[in-house]
Amino acid sequence: MKQREIYLADLEPIKGQEQKGTRPVVIVSGPSMNSYFNLVTICPLSTKIKNYPVCAVIKKNARNGLKSDSEVLTFHIRTVSKDRLIKKMGEISGDQLEQIFQGLNDILRY
Repeated sequence: MKQREIYLADLEPIKGQEQKGTRPVVIVSGPSMNSYFNLVTICPLSTKIKNYPVCAVIKKNARNGLKSDSEVLTFHIRTVSKDRLIKKMGEISGDQLEQIFQGLNDILRY
């Protein structure tokens, strides 16, 4: 499991307003964490695109395996067990990862 990869993940059970259900997520944690722990840091994706300024929009294509254009919900970042990841769907580009990092930076700064 590597940074930039998109997996279908089971995010249940949830508490409060956390993203729920089985949905695509993108792995944002780096190689060291992904190699040495049974945990990964992810951002869930949503097909309900609201164009939040801190959320990147990923257009569906063969490389990422998405069925619909999706918004990366950076404000729902969370660390989960690798056991929640069901199957790899694809991956995003380095530029898209940089957009996600910029959104995370904005969230953590303000």
